[in-house]
Amino acid sequence: MEKEVVVITGASSGIGKATAILLSQKGYKVYALARRLDKLEELKVYGIEFFQFDVTDQMSRIHAVETIFQREGRIDVLFNNAGYGLYGPIEDIIESDAKQQFEVNLFGLAEMTKLVLPIMRKQKKGKIINTSSIGGKVASLLGGWYHASKFALEGFSDCLRLEVKQFGIKVILMEPGLIQTEFMGITYDYADKLPKESAYTNLLEKVKKDAKRDYLDKKIGSDPNVVAKSVFKAIKSKHPKTRYVMGKLGKLAVISKKILPDKLMDSILLHR
Repeated sequence: MEKEVVVITGASSGIGKATAILLSQKGYKVYALARRLDKLEELKVYGIEFFQFDVTDQMSRIHAVETIFQREGRIDVLFNNAGYGLYGPIEDIIESDAKQQFEVNLFGLAEMTKLVLPIMRKQKKGKIINTSSIGGKVASLLGGWYHASKFALEGFSDCLRLEVKQFGIKVILMEPGLIQTEFMGITYDYADKLPKESAYTNLLEKVKKDAKRDYLDKKIGSDPNVVAKSVFKAIKSKHPKTRYVMGKLGKLAVISKKILPDKLMDSILLHR
C-alpha cells in the first residue's frame, strides 16, 4: 500500500517540525517546507524530504507542489502551518508590515491551497489542514493585525470547506492555545522595535512584560506535540472535526468568549 503524502509548510520549527516528525514516524511520506534550510536539514535523520520554501513567493509555491506531485503522483494532505504574529498598536504598525502579515497568514496559504486542489479533486479525496489559533476566535491586547489575519482565515476555511466537500476534500482548522514555540519571541522582538515615543507605550510595556513572563521565563505554553497529535488524529479520521482546540488556555478562552460579555473580556485582557 502506498504511503499517504503530507506536505507541511512552516516546518522548520515548532508545530510544523513536531508534526513532520510525528507523521513520518507514523508511516506517512512527509515533505517539509520552510525558509530556513539549515533548520530543515535537521529533519533528514527522520527520513523527511524537504525544500527551501517561501509561502509568499509564487514560483516557490509552484516549484514545491509540482516537484512533489511529479515524484509521488499524489498529495493527500496539505498542512498550511506557515505563519507568524505581528503585535503592536494598530496606529503604529506601518502598512507594509500589516500587508505582509496577511501575505503570509492568509494570501500565501490560499495560493498554496489552490495549487493542490486540482490534484485532490482528481483523486476525489484530500485534506486541507490550516493552522489558525484561539487568536482566530478571541482577540488579545495589541494583536490587531495578527487577529485580523486569523479571523479571516477562519472565514476563508469555513467557505472553502463548503465549496470542496463535493469533491471528497475535507478542510480542518487547528486552533492552538498557548504553545511553546518561537512565536512570542519573534513578537517580543518586533514590539521592541516600535517607536519609543508611542502613545501606547504603557500597553507595549505590558505586552512585552507578559510575553517575557509567560513565554520566555515561565514557558507556560504547551509542547508543540499537542498540536502534532491533533493533526495526526484529523488525518487518520474518516470523519474529522472541522475544528480542533488544544494547548494551554485554548478551550478556556473559546468558552469565555462565548459566555462572557465583551466589556468583561476587555477588562480581563487589559488587567490580567
